[in-house]
Amino acid sequence: MNRNIEIKARAHDLTETLRLAQALSSSHSEALFQEDVFFGVPAGRLKLRTINHTRSELIFYDRADETGPKCSNYIRFPVSDAVIMRRQLESAFGIRGIVRKSRRLFIVGTTRVHLDEVQELGDFVELEVVLPPDGSAEAAVSTAREIMRKLKVDDASLVAGAYIDLLATAPPAPTS
Repeated sequence: MNRNIEIKARAHDLTETLRLAQALSSSHSEALFQEDVFFGVPAGRLKLRTINHTRSELIFYDRADETGPKCSNYIRFPVSDAVIMRRQLESAFGIRGIVRKSRRLFIVGTTRVHLDEVQELGDFVELEVVLPPDGSAEAAVSTAREIMRKLKVDDASLVAGAYIDLLATAPPAPTS
């Protein structure tokens, strides 16, 4: 199973965070639209992600629902037919919910920096410090903290859980 150290935080000023992320990254960002369909599995989280309406992957991950840098164990698997995969998984587990987001992806060393605009939730910063098989979690936590500092992400803005959890507890959107 792959591992990373990650954080998720509310972005107070996505434009400023975008500027800071661009300065940290040695390459151009990638613009992505992602739809994540979450299934009601008994442990961890299982989602079918469709990226830019063109490719899909199945992602299982398990991590603690706590603020601050935490270890995430995950498996990603390319999916050639997302429609059939969704039907099968919906039949087996039911759909827990759907998260739609626009994402800017930056690479900073071994860290994936995501600037997310999540429908119905708002703006977020997510860091994923990728760990090699024998990598030190402590060193990755230090890397995450250093990038948080450079992006001006403070501990008060850190979020526990996943977007799907936040959607489940979010107040209903106003109707017109």
